[in-house]
Amino acid sequence: MSPVGVCIIGAGRAGMVHAINFRDNVPGASLVAIVRTTKEKAERTAADLGIGLFYTDFHQALENPEIDAVCITSPTFTHAEIAIEAAKAGKHIFCEKPMALNLEEVDAMIEAAERAGVKLQLGFMRRFDAAFLSAKEKIQEGLIGKPMIVKSTGRGPGLPPRWACDLEKSNGMLAEVNSHDFDSIRWLMGSEYARIYAEAATLKCHELKEEFPDFYDNAVVVMRFQNDGLGVLDGSCPVDYGYDARMEVLGTEGVIMIGELQYEAVTVCTREDGIVQSTFPSWRNRFREAYIAEACHFIECITKGLTPLATGYDGKKAIEAVLAANRSIKCGTPINLPLD
Repeated sequence: MSPVGVCIIGAGRAGMVHAINFRDNVPGASLVAIVRTTKEKAERTAADLGIGLFYTDFHQALENPEIDAVCITSPTFTHAEIAIEAAKAGKHIFCEKPMALNLEEVDAMIEAAERAGVKLQLGFMRRFDAAFLSAKEKIQEGLIGKPMIVKSTGRGPGLPPRWACDLEKSNGMLAEVNSHDFDSIRWLMGSEYARIYAEAATLKCHELKEEFPDFYDNAVVVMRFQNDGLGVLDGSCPVDYGYDARMEVLGTEGVIMIGELQYEAVTVCTREDGIVQSTFPSWRNRFREAYIAEACHFIECITKGLTPLATGYDGKKAIEAVLAANRSIKCGTPINLPLD
C-alpha cells in the first residue's frame, strides 16, 4: 500500500511538530507538502523540512492527487473553511484544537466529513499519552470507584500568537490553551457537561487588556456533569516557570493523580541553591510521544477504516464548554448545557 500523502496547512509551532512527525516518525505516512501564507515562508519551511512542494493557497494543495490528508494547524478562525473544503476534495482531516470558533462551524465541519466519507480527527494528544491512557483504563476498571471530582491544571509558559488574544478570533486562552483540559475532564469523568461557571481576570498582561478588552490571562472554571460529578479547571498563560499539565481524579474509593512538574529524573542539591529540579519547558517536551501516537492513529484510521479516538463530536463538546465558560465570564452566572 502506498504511503498516505499528508499536507500541513499552517506551519507555526504546532504545525512544525506535526510536520516532523509525519516526515520521520509515522509509519505509512509521507509528508508531501506544506502550506504557508507567503511564498517566502512556505519556501523556507519546505527547505527546512527537505520537501520540494509548497503552496501559499490551500485550495491549490487540495487539487493535488498525491495529497490524501491534511493536517490543519492554521489559526482557529480558518479551521472551518479549510476543513470543509478539504472534505469536499476527498481529503482526510486532522484538525488541531480548538476545532473552530462556534457550534455552527463545528457542525458544518462534521457534516462535510460525514458526507464525503473522510476521517476527521481532533488534536487532543492527551488521549494518546501513556499516563492519561493508564488513568483512563484504571477508571474504567473501577479501581477508584465512581469519579466524583476531576481537577485539571493547564498553564502555558508563553502566549500563543497575538491574534489569539482577540476573543473574536480565538475564544481566548480557555480555547487556545485549555481546550485540552475541557476535553480531558469530560473524557475522564465519562459524562457530558451540564452546567459551567467561570471567573477570569487579567493579572499579568495588562497591556494586552488595553488592546483587547475581553482578554484574560487567568481563569478558574467549575463544572457539573450530567452524572452529578464535579470538575475544576485552573488555567493561566503565560507563566514563567514552565509548562504545567496535571490532573487529579477523585473517586468514591480512591484517587488518581496524573502528570508532574519535573521534566528530567534529575535532582541537584547544594548548600547554596537547595534542591533544584527541572520543569517542562514546553508542551512539545511533555507530550512528545503523545503527538507521535496521535499521528500514527490518524494514519491507521485512514488505512484500516477505524473511527478516530478523538472525533469531531469530542471537538464540538470542548468548544461548547469554552463558549459556555466565556459566556459565564461575561454575565457572571452559571451557564446550562447543552447551549441553545
